[in-house]
Amino acid sequence: MDRREDTIISRPAEIRWTNPVHLLAFGLGSGASPVAPGTVGTIAALPLYFLLRPLAPSVYLLLVAGLFLLGIWLCSLASRDLGIHDPGAIVWDEWVGLLVTLWLIPEGVWWLLAGFVLFRIFDILKPWPIGWLDRRVPGGLGIMLDDLVAGLYGLILIQLAAYLL
Repeated sequence: MDRREDTIISRPAEIRWTNPVHLLAFGLGSGASPVAPGTVGTIAALPLYFLLRPLAPSVYLLLVAGLFLLGIWLCSLASRDLGIHDPGAIVWDEWVGLLVTLWLIPEGVWWLLAGFVLFRIFDILKPWPIGWLDRRVPGGLGIMLDDLVAGLYGLILIQLAAYLL
């Protein structure tokens, strides 16, 4: 289990849903799920993926890079506001990580499901260097970076599977 999955915000009054930073960092509310907020938050990223998918690959990648940079700022502010380094309710990092994994996947629900599962596995198990980054890199960059690498791992495996199949 993702070490953050069981870190539910114990002080939900501190999340200000009228604050655009909180609304985005918490995945439009999906990260406030009382069960598996990282997984629910990842599912909530799918509509954004469907909006970005038709774009040219370079435009998609440029937008995801922008979302990553925005995420550093969002996650830093939201975690500071809550007084918790990396609360499980912050799921903007999962949104970006999933978008990385799903970049250039073949058409089809099975490829989408495979990308989702691969990203979640890497995000939960945190193989090297994901776990190291999660523990060592502070602030918004640290919150975003481990999910970026999990997304890259998922991307590599899904593209390898697509090539081999």
